[in-house]
Amino acid sequence: MTERNYQPGEFYDYPLIIKKLLNTPLIYAPDQEIVYRDKMRYTYRDLNERIHRLANALEKKGIQPGDTVAVFDYDSNRFLEAFFAVPMMGAVLQMVNWRLSADQIIYTINHAEAKLIVINTDFLPILETIREKLDNVEAVVVIAEHGTIPETRVAIDAVYEEMLADALPEYAFPDLDENTKATTFYTTGTTGDPKGVHFTHRQLMLHTLSAAVALGAYETIGRFRSDDVYMPITPMFHVHAWGLPYVATLLGVKQVYPGKYEPEMLLKLIANEKVTFSHCVPTVLQMIATSPSAKACDLSRWKVIIGGSKLSRGQAKAAKSLGITVYTGYGMSETCPLISLSVPPKQMKDWDEDRMLDIVVKTGLPLPLVEFEVLDDDGKPLPHDGMSAGEVVFRTPWLTRSYFKALEKTKALWQNGWLHSGDVGHIDENGYLQITDRVKDVIKSGGEWVSSLDLENILSQHDAVLESAAIGIPDEKWGERPMMIVVLKPDFVDKVTPDDLKQHMKQAAQDGKLPKYGVPDRYEFVDEIAKTSVGKLDKKVMRRLYR
Repeated sequence: MTERNYQPGEFYDYPLIIKKLLNTPLIYAPDQEIVYRDKMRYTYRDLNERIHRLANALEKKGIQPGDTVAVFDYDSNRFLEAFFAVPMMGAVLQMVNWRLSADQIIYTINHAEAKLIVINTDFLPILETIREKLDNVEAVVVIAEHGTIPETRVAIDAVYEEMLADALPEYAFPDLDENTKATTFYTTGTTGDPKGVHFTHRQLMLHTLSAAVALGAYETIGRFRSDDVYMPITPMFHVHAWGLPYVATLLGVKQVYPGKYEPEMLLKLIANEKVTFSHCVPTVLQMIATSPSAKACDLSRWKVIIGGSKLSRGQAKAAKSLGITVYTGYGMSETCPLISLSVPPKQMKDWDEDRMLDIVVKTGLPLPLVEFEVLDDDGKPLPHDGMSAGEVVFRTPWLTRSYFKALEKTKALWQNGWLHSGDVGHIDENGYLQITDRVKDVIKSGGEWVSSLDLENILSQHDAVLESAAIGIPDEKWGERPMMIVVLKPDFVDKVTPDDLKQHMKQAAQDGKLPKYGVPDRYEFVDEIAKTSVGKLDKKVMRRLYR
């Protein structure tokens, strides 16, 4: 690495930039392994060299500081290499959500002004249909997922592994201004085009350091430390896989990347690579837990953060029965994303089940350097009494400062110095945040709020329920009434009726867990519940279907 000459007495203004994260694992754990499925295995020394080779190769393809590189891939070592090489050059990494519609992918790539695409061959059919509509893309690099390049109409400029092999193993990564834009991706809402969220080197560094402290410094049953084995099961295109690949790299842990999410492969990797720490949305945990192979796999050392959607008591109980330690993480695309964790204390192992479940399903305590409040309709903070509900707002140094090229949407996001989440929640006397709903998902019946998350949580505890979603449907008398959309466990199909579920909810109301006016009248059994591209319940689709 070349550096400028310093004058005597001139200090080095140490920048918080991503390349500094690599220093620590190369000292503490240079021979630790990074694994991709059952296909590739190498060390942190190799990772560092491949990052340098990737930067040289991208520069040779014309990528300069400020240019955007778009990546379509599964959770893989290649994505990890791009997490570092692209921003370390001073370029911008765009993580493309390949689950979006073709029109949305076209919009996001054009809006981000991507100049080069790195794409897994599995996604070439998507690119074939949109390539001619991409305004700024000058080159396409393909990742040969299965060892060969399929026939395609897309003009291919390079093959990833061949490109790295031909590149020089050293690159002079500059000391960037820490406020240089490093990453971007797009979040979809209920209406309009996807919104571009972006983060700087400084923001990613501070998020990494705070998450490492929150997960590793406190005496809890869910700690993440250097002796863990890490495997993300959250798409790396979604908010940097919650930023945890950066944390894992800083700690020098063994990292395992699963590629395409297949229950058998995930369980095989957990067993063979001795995975101890992961994160995912509830639907992925459910997919793994209900796999026939799960019962034969020792999951007693596996700690899992659940986010994206609420972790219900029923899901937490089912995971515990398999020996899995689960707890909640919370954040948004706009928050980089981690804001809070329900990190349970170590003594929780001795608690009874009800007390344990009460903690792990909470939204959690703020990470170091995070401040949050709940505000009333006039924008005033509400008391921390565990009951007073309002919109949740945040302050922390890693919140996105704006939506990319979207001034009006930014004005709605930031008000009076707080980032407005669009989530409804309350804070208790111990500082725990509990999200009770999205503002747009709150069900208002007869002038009273009914929490869809509470309804889903209570129904999840019925033995027959595999998954459920609560939505509000129009009602002539009450304005809106709650309705439950339910997937039954296979063993209970044709054995359980809507009246059985209604009785369960009535009993919860009698026990004081739910207001009587909140008991849903209608229960619709379905084979599958609509999900968004990142695995969350897609309530806008459900409302459209049932309204």
